[in-house]
Amino acid sequence: MNKFNGSGVALVTPFDKNGAVDFDALKKIVNHVIDEGINYLVVLGTTGETATMTTEEKSKVFASVAEFNNNRVPLVAGIGGNDTLAIAAYIKNFDTNGYEAILSVSPYYNRPTQEGIYQHYKMLAEISPLDLILYNVPGRTASNMSAETICRLAKDFKNIIGVKDACGNFDQFNQIMRDKPEDFLLISGDDPITLPMMAVGASGIISVIGNALPKQVANMVDLCNQGDFKNAIKVHLSLIEFSRLAFLEGNPAGVKAALQYLGICENVLRLPLVKVSSSLESDIIKELKKLN
Repeated sequence: MNKFNGSGVALVTPFDKNGAVDFDALKKIVNHVIDEGINYLVVLGTTGETATMTTEEKSKVFASVAEFNNNRVPLVAGIGGNDTLAIAAYIKNFDTNGYEAILSVSPYYNRPTQEGIYQHYKMLAEISPLDLILYNVPGRTASNMSAETICRLAKDFKNIIGVKDACGNFDQFNQIMRDKPEDFLLISGDDPITLPMMAVGASGIISVIGNALPKQVANMVDLCNQGDFKNAIKVHLSLIEFSRLAFLEGNPAGVKAALQYLGICENVLRLPLVKVSSSLESDIIKELKKLN
């Protein structure tokens, strides 16, 4: 599973001033993060504002990123939801061209039991043409996928190869690292805690701030994987303030403000998300200038 060791980026979906998907800007973003050393890309995750996109738009974005990437780095498709049968049908019919795995968020809103979460992923694993990466993000789903459930799935299904975990609970991370199969990946889902997670054995990060600062994120993760935590900590500490600012008024509002300053895409979001405040945007740009 070395292809998903290291730094991944959860790509934003750029929109033009009229609110349509901006495919020219999407190509810029793909080239930007790959050229700066990111190891793999996640397409249409939470950061991609997937909840506000039509099925047709999603299909075009998936196909376009595969074209722009041109097999340079592995691609992961974000396909998840809270209707198991609907997600299973989508995955079964997904055009896998250019993609090597699917990142699927734990069911939200319904608040299933741990057994319900297990059965959800069991169905997906049994029909998926690609490997699966679990996604645990209790702050958005209103339920935590426990370490026991994660490791049970990892042991029962060979094509469930990792978990992106954004629960922030190091007791859970410790338990996953202790009980998981050797080749199962624990991936950070939170930029600010990537380094401490890697210190206990996580393989890397699926990053949001990596859209704007791919070189710095890739460098820090590479240093951790080389065991050079002394220098990795320096990079980690330098990114703390930008990470705080980027998430202060929601994701991906902060990182889109940064991307506009960098000349990569417009600072346009789809409702109910809105731009960050002008004062926060100024702070983000100020910090970005320091880091670049």
